[in-house]
Amino acid sequence: MYTLSFQKPAHLHFIGIGGISMSGLAAILLNEGFTVSGSDSQASQLTERLEKAGARISCPQAAENITDDIDAVVYTAAIHPDNPEYACAVSRGIPMLSRAELLGQMMKNYRIPICVSGTHGKTTTTSMAAHVLMEAGMDPTISVGGVLPLIQGNYRIGGRDTFLMEACEYTNSFLSFFPKIGIILDIDADHLDFFKDLEDIRHSFRRFAELLPADGTLIINADDPAYKMISKDLPCRTVTYSLKGSGDFTADAVSYDEMGCASFRVMKDGAPYGSFSLSVPGEHNVSNALAVIALGDTLGLPAETIRAGLSSFHGTNRRFEYKGKMGEVTVIDDYAHHPTEIRATLRTAAKYPHRKVWCVFQPHTYTRTKSLLHEFAEALTLADHVVLADIYAARELDIYGISSRDVQEEIRKLGTDCDYFPSFAEIEAFLRDRCEPGDLVITMGAGNVVRIGEDLTAG
Repeated sequence: MYTLSFQKPAHLHFIGIGGISMSGLAAILLNEGFTVSGSDSQASQLTERLEKAGARISCPQAAENITDDIDAVVYTAAIHPDNPEYACAVSRGIPMLSRAELLGQMMKNYRIPICVSGTHGKTTTTSMAAHVLMEAGMDPTISVGGVLPLIQGNYRIGGRDTFLMEACEYTNSFLSFFPKIGIILDIDADHLDFFKDLEDIRHSFRRFAELLPADGTLIINADDPAYKMISKDLPCRTVTYSLKGSGDFTADAVSYDEMGCASFRVMKDGAPYGSFSLSVPGEHNVSNALAVIALGDTLGLPAETIRAGLSSFHGTNRRFEYKGKMGEVTVIDDYAHHPTEIRATLRTAAKYPHRKVWCVFQPHTYTRTKSLLHEFAEALTLADHVVLADIYAARELDIYGISSRDVQEEIRKLGTDCDYFPSFAEIEAFLRDRCEPGDLVITMGAGNVVRIGEDLTAG
């Protein structure tokens, strides 16, 4: 595999450079003195920003964009072998790196690479950690899977000491990484279009944990049933955290304010460590915060610094994000697209001011909807009313014999009011007609369902 060194900046070409993650990595390398070129199907604000920073961008993609001075080509999972640039680079024998492999190579150039993994909560926990590291003045380089207001985007170019990033398990991307500190938040059945089953997923997380060096640290959620299997006999140090009281870091005396945000006391090895208050709602965020507290302690940060960093975090885009008002109805948007995430979000909503909770859910991918149909229905019954949009296909074709009407049928079997409409316009009209003052509407899903809330609050 091509070895990337910040000591010897080279010329890298990005196929699909306009993507939010690829553009961030390209910007970091530009800052390190690399020559960066790339291509995409069309220009965007992201590609224009890179051009201003010195990148050479071509639109659309074409074989002639692969020039003789390119040292390596970087591509995303969306790029197939028949892509003209990919095919040309292969025919010329130019080294090829997937986006995950590039991230792994970049991590080798930082003293403390920190990877936040887990089926749920990666973006929020990475963002919380970013606030703590910034509060500590550590000047971290950051790559996060959402828009974080603190850094005005999804990446931050910092020094070469600390690299904080999300580590996604899909297609085993995180097995290309080289972490010094690894965080595992939880392990759940998801991405079953790639993994065979939950045991297959757990096996991948075990392999991720095995990437940690002997002088590294694994921070893992002791509430996950598989945590002992994941952490057994690792050469590195293991730190656990738990909401149920069985970890190195635990929380007790948890209380919630009128907006559902928690205050709690943290115990370390059974002794008082400090009191903390969050500015984001939900019990799941207490668990996320414990992971960040364990990280901060591992890095030697004072509890006061960790406390201030966590308190300053007010969320990222699409994570229980307040969108505005439709008259006297509050509209929230959330990225939840797995039953576990839906339950966490709707339990958070129960602690948030509301009369009735309306959940507008857009299922994400046919395979996930089919494999977890009953689990989706059970999770959604935590809302007072459910409104379903069509399944968001993402990377898939409609060949699995599943639709939102199947979800509707399952929800109604469980006794919860559920409606389905094939268009966003019909959903918006229905909500305007049915919602009453004091109600809470949550648009939910990883697709484009956010547009419904934006339309409702636009007047």
